[in-house]
Amino acid sequence: MKLSKETPSIAVTYEQSGLSKKVNELGMRRMQARAYEKRTEQYLLIKSPPASGKSRALMFIALDKVHKQKLKQAIIVVPERSIGASFYNEPLSKWGFWADWEVKPQWDLCSVPSIDNVKVAQSKVDTVEKFLDSSDTVLVCTHATFRFAIEKFGVNAFDNRLIAIDEFHHLSTDNDNVLGRQFKDLIQRDKVHIVAMTGSYFRGDAVPVLLPEDEAKFANISYTYYEQLNGYDYLKGLDIGYKFYTGSYIDSIGLALDPELKTIVHIPNVNSRESTKRGKSVEVSEIIHSLGEWVQKDPQTGFDIVRRPNGKLIKVADLVDEGPDRHTKVLTSLRNRNFKNTREHIDIIIALGMAKEGFDWLWCEHALTIGYRSSLTEIVQIIGRATRDAPGKERVKFTNLIAEPDATEENVVEAVNDTLKAIAASLLMEQVLVPKLSFVPVGNGAKEDFHYGEAGYQNDKPNVGVHKKTGEIQVELNGLIQPESDEATKIIEKDLNEIFVAAVQDKDVLEKGVFDNNVPPQEITQVLIGKVVRRLYPHLSAVDQEAIRQRAVATFNINQLGRNGNEGKAEDKKSKSNTSFLDNIRKFSINVRELDIDLIDSINPFGNAYEIMAKTMNEDVLRQITAVVTAKRVKMDVEEAKALAIRAKQFLEQRGRLPQLTSADLFERRMAEAIEFLKRKVKEKQND
Repeated sequence: MKLSKETPSIAVTYEQSGLSKKVNELGMRRMQARAYEKRTEQYLLIKSPPASGKSRALMFIALDKVHKQKLKQAIIVVPERSIGASFYNEPLSKWGFWADWEVKPQWDLCSVPSIDNVKVAQSKVDTVEKFLDSSDTVLVCTHATFRFAIEKFGVNAFDNRLIAIDEFHHLSTDNDNVLGRQFKDLIQRDKVHIVAMTGSYFRGDAVPVLLPEDEAKFANISYTYYEQLNGYDYLKGLDIGYKFYTGSYIDSIGLALDPELKTIVHIPNVNSRESTKRGKSVEVSEIIHSLGEWVQKDPQTGFDIVRRPNGKLIKVADLVDEGPDRHTKVLTSLRNRNFKNTREHIDIIIALGMAKEGFDWLWCEHALTIGYRSSLTEIVQIIGRATRDAPGKERVKFTNLIAEPDATEENVVEAVNDTLKAIAASLLMEQVLVPKLSFVPVGNGAKEDFHYGEAGYQNDKPNVGVHKKTGEIQVELNGLIQPESDEATKIIEKDLNEIFVAAVQDKDVLEKGVFDNNVPPQEITQVLIGKVVRRLYPHLSAVDQEAIRQRAVATFNINQLGRNGNEGKAEDKKSKSNTSFLDNIRKFSINVRELDIDLIDSINPFGNAYEIMAKTMNEDVLRQITAVVTAKRVKMDVEEAKALAIRAKQFLEQRGRLPQLTSADLFERRMAEAIEFLKRKVKEKQND
């Protein structure tokens, strides 16, 4: 049994400006004020990280919708009962707003005891009907209750009301997603106002949450992880790392779990490869015993009391045990005010399906997850459990404990796939945690509210500016194709991370980008990522698709260049690593005569990915993974060959000759191979 060494894959440090938590004259924090500015929009999509104040932002908007925009009622829909607590009564007028948020007890359906009983479910649906007929204004219920209510009453019963969907990423366009279908029906009827909220919205995650034509109807409010974390008072740094183990994870967890850190441990599903197959309760018991000597169950809280080898007593909350008495007692103990206000209330929480989205533990310092998670959205949610600001929390971390591929295993291919997916999650977070990037042509001129360094804007050099309020970085880049349509412009202005999500979930892209040294970077950036963009936006013109592709690739690669110096140590109190990301981009811009898209396309977006594994795996394992990936590598297909042929035509126009198979340039050889491939396909068709 062994566990890889401790090395964070990503380490970021922030400024601690305090701006995220400052409020305006209406008692609104920055994100909330940004959302409130668009309160008159019929359809709102709020994408904002945990702890940024989405619940209260909705309160402000809902009150305006009902009292000033004259909607009949507001219905708040949450995925599970525990999240309903985020919408308890709030005296908003105390901080300057013109009304208070009040939910009458009979309309808070998340406070009704949860019993798996048809009669109870039917009773809640009947309560929804009574609310619709009443003059009261706010109801809070679960996704399930709302789904049943629509099935019974139809979407027209909710006309002229605000429907607010919390944790919106639960919906999808999959036919099996009932609420997703109902949501589409509400949009098509066009008689309601909608606020959709999520801390991790990616259209590229498995199936889309919304179809592009529906998403285009929404006004988009984005508040980035960077803005949130950079504006905290206390939390300064976040480390994201991967550890690889052999054997049973139980034998290694003691090296990954630091009892001195307030930690949430998510154990693997019983059907997963990482499961010990001994049962989830047995695994929880073994984790507890790895911490020290079990003393007792606290009769008041239901917590397990454990004595550490140094004699210190720690408290462990078991959310895996589903016994009604024990589970209810532990949950109740985690919901009281001591849990929120007192750091010593609990030390470690062990969970399976709970304690992810909407679970607010202010003091959490470490999110430890065993086994890869197939959904990048889920990973972002889990990381969000640790990123709340609190006194004494200067640096937090997320650790993913993953089974290392073993050549003796029959399912080695599955293990390699799991490893690749874990890397994909790391690459995604690399994009999420840094400032937003935008690109303009070289010589575009100084832009208002952007700072261009001590020397100011330089007309004869490529410039890099930073927005004084949001931290957005604007980079001048030559060779940019301008979008033709308003839709493409909106896609570019929004968060391009969903393209990156789709790219890292494409096996061909990830495998070639990480493991195939014979693939030229241009094949990744131009051909494969171009194919991803066409798949996501098939209805856009070729010009729009290329404009989006260019900016997506530029975002990935400039982030990669900037990250090389964006690391800092918690003990370095004078560290300026929060500025090194911008400094590195400026340095790169100065060192090249002119930043252009051809230069950006010549950089492999996955160039740093191999380092993630190299830090934690030995050379033999790396060779084994490479061999497995190479053995199942996908050969060139017709679509890829056609895309390469288009590049070959451009090559001919620029150089007066076709690409050659004998060229020393890898991309030129690949273009030549594509031409030969298409020639063979034509001959095969002629011979049929």
